[in-house]
Amino acid sequence: VQLVESGGGLVQPGGSLRLSCAASGFTFSSSPMSWYRQAPGKERERVARISSGGGTTYLADAVKGRFTISRDNAKNTAYLQMNSLKPEDTAVYSCYTANGNYWGRGTQVTVSS
Repeated sequence: VQLVESGGGLVQPGGSLRLSCAASGFTFSSSPMSWYRQAPGKERERVARISSGGGTTYLADAVKGRFTISRDNAKNTAYLQMNSLKPEDTAVYSCYTANGNYWGRGTQVTVSS
């Protein structure tokens, strides 16, 4: 099983990034997917979750209205579109599947002017 995140980087406040999570080694289309983040000195928190078919999503209150989670089961990839980024969004973002309890290594997102 592999979960490989990409798309992180340095962005100015108010900017946008789209994170991708490429999955392999398990039945992606049957697996809900989640994005978590962990900022320095803070506990890891769940940011978003999407059902296996994509019809049901969850977003943490801190990101509602700014972030969108989606997936493409044909590409075995989950996405996190992040708009109107704030400095407090700075963290390592990781994708996760409860189907086997697997984590990606994460991608760094830094929001700073």
